Amino acid sequence: MRLRTTTVLSLSFFALTGCSVGSTPVTHPAPSAAMRSDSGNAPVSEPLSSAALSKRLLDESDVGEGYARKPGQPQRHDDVTVTDCPALEKLGGEAAAGGSLAFPRRAKASFTYTGGSGSDVSEELYSDTEDKLSTGVGRIFEAMTSCRTYQVLVGSTPVTVTTQNAPAPRLGDEGWSQLLTFTVGRRSSVVKQTAVRTGTVVVVVSGSPGLVDAHVAKAVDKAHRAG
Repeated sequence: MRLRTTTVLSLSFFALTGCSVGSTPVTHPAPSAAMRSDSGNAPVSEPLSSAALSKRLLDESDVGEGYARKPGQPQRHDDVTVTDCPALEKLGGEAAAGGSLAFPRRAKASFTYTGGSGSDVSEELYSDTEDKLSTGVGRIFEAMTSCRTYQVLVGSTPVTVTTQNAPAPRLGDEGWSQLLTFTVGRRSSVVKQTAVRTGTVVVVVSGSPGLVDAHVAKAVDKAHRAG
């Protein structure tokens, strides 16, 4: 079965290709990809505006010496064909209107290491009610990890995607994490993606696995504490 749509179905790879992400709520996130934390941090209780979220993003001083912030990229809307993964095909159909995770309150920052390639990391912040965030993010992760391997055609570029659940961090109220391997021709790259919900804010950190692990706790802390 093939489904063609202008919506991008993942949080990380399609962000790297410049496309957008969609989501639709479900009743429960995937148990293997999501976890709740006993963290004592009090979550944000009301949804925040995009302007407020932008003030809570990591900056160059948080990421470290040698990293520069990437300028914003114009959004693309390439046709996307997903095969060999019914859950993603279904999600794509329901999310055909597009949008970055379909949460209107959002902010994003991306960083790259000026001394070489392969050391990128990006952060996305979203805000909505707790239930909408939990079900929306949970559904994306559940769909993406429901198929071990699937095929994606982005425009005219064929991509093989392999997914693997990763331990979610004990941060915030809920966490999801996964490893994705993207293969184009003979070239492959591994991206780690970790999402943490604390109250009405979701922090998504994507990029090189080591950088994600190094910065996700700081990102969550800054998103929670910043004024």
